Amino acid sequence: MATLSLHQVEKSFGDVQVLHALDLEVKDGEFLVLVGPSGCGKSTLLRCIAGLESPTGGDIRIDGRVVNTLAPKERDVAMVFQSYALYPHMTVRENMGFALSIQRRPASEIAKAVDAAAEMLDIGDLLDRRPSELSGGQRQRVAMGRAVVRRPSIFLFDEPLSNLDAALRGQLRLELKRLHKELGTTMVYVTHDQVEAMTLADRIAVLEGGHLQQVAAPIEIFERPVNQFVAGFIGSPAMSFLRTLEPGVVLGVRPHQVRLGTGPLSAQVDVVEHLGTESFVHLRLGDERLVARVPGGTQPSGLVQLSIDTPLRFDPETGRRVEGVG
Repeated sequence: MATLSLHQVEKSFGDVQVLHALDLEVKDGEFLVLVGPSGCGKSTLLRCIAGLESPTGGDIRIDGRVVNTLAPKERDVAMVFQSYALYPHMTVRENMGFALSIQRRPASEIAKAVDAAAEMLDIGDLLDRRPSELSGGQRQRVAMGRAVVRRPSIFLFDEPLSNLDAALRGQLRLELKRLHKELGTTMVYVTHDQVEAMTLADRIAVLEGGHLQQVAAPIEIFERPVNQFVAGFIGSPAMSFLRTLEPGVVLGVRPHQVRLGTGPLSAQVDVVEHLGTESFVHLRLGDERLVARVPGGTQPSGLVQLSIDTPLRFDPETGRRVEGVG
C-alpha cells in the first residue's frame, strides 16, 4: 500500500495544455475515482502517475518519493487498461505470472501467487486456456489478476469495464469492490461513467478541461456539488437547470426533488421512460425542461401540477453553488 501525492502537476502536448496545476492527495488504501467527460485529462493524468507520460510541471510522489523521472517498472504500480492486452500465445496462467517470471522469481512462488489471484477472481478453472477461448469479462478478470499477482503498492485502472456489456459491468464493479476490500491496496480508477464513480469510490475527483473541480465522497459530490458542472455531470438522469423561476440564480433540480400532482407550477408531459420499479417523466416548463422520478407504472400525460423540494442554487455568472442556500 502507498500514498500518492500530486503537486501542481501539469501536462502539455506541444501548445495544448491538457492538465492545469493539479493538486491531489490519495490516502494509503483509498479507492479514488477520476471522473469527467471525454478529453478532460483523466487518462493523461493516470498515465503520468504510471510513468507512461512525463509531466511538464509539478511533482508526483509515491510514499513521499518523487517519481517524475522513474521508469514505470521502478514505481511499483500496476495498470489495467481498457484493452485487455493479453499475450495470445500464452495460457491464462502464463499471462498472469509473466511479470514475476521476467523477474526470475522461483516457479513455486509464481504458481502460488497465480493460484491465489485466480481464486480471488474466480478464474481458477480458466488457467490452462488461452485468451481466444475466453469471453470479454473473463479476459478482463485475467488482466486484473495479472496486476494482482504483482502485489503493487498502487493499482491504476484506465476505464477497464468500458468494453463490456451492462450486466458484466455491474458484476465486475462488485468484484472490484470486493478485491479492494480484500487487498486494502491504494487504487486510482479512471472512468467517464458516473455510475461507476458513485458505486466504487471512497472519494471522487471530478475533472473538466484539465482542471480539478471537486474531490469528495460520492454522497457529498451528489448532494453538495461545488459548481454547476459537477452538479450536471454527477447523477442519472442529469440534474435539470432552471433559469426563470427565481431571479438572480440558476435552480438545480434532481428528478427525486420534483413532486407531481399538486403544487404551484404547471408543466407539459413530454416523454415517460418506464424502468420497472420507477419511471422518469420528462417535462416542459415553459421553454425549460426538467425530469421527475415517479413510481413504476405511473403514466401522467397532458398538463400536470408540480412542486420542487429544496433545489440547489447556482450563481449564473460563475456557476458556483450559492453557499447556505439549497
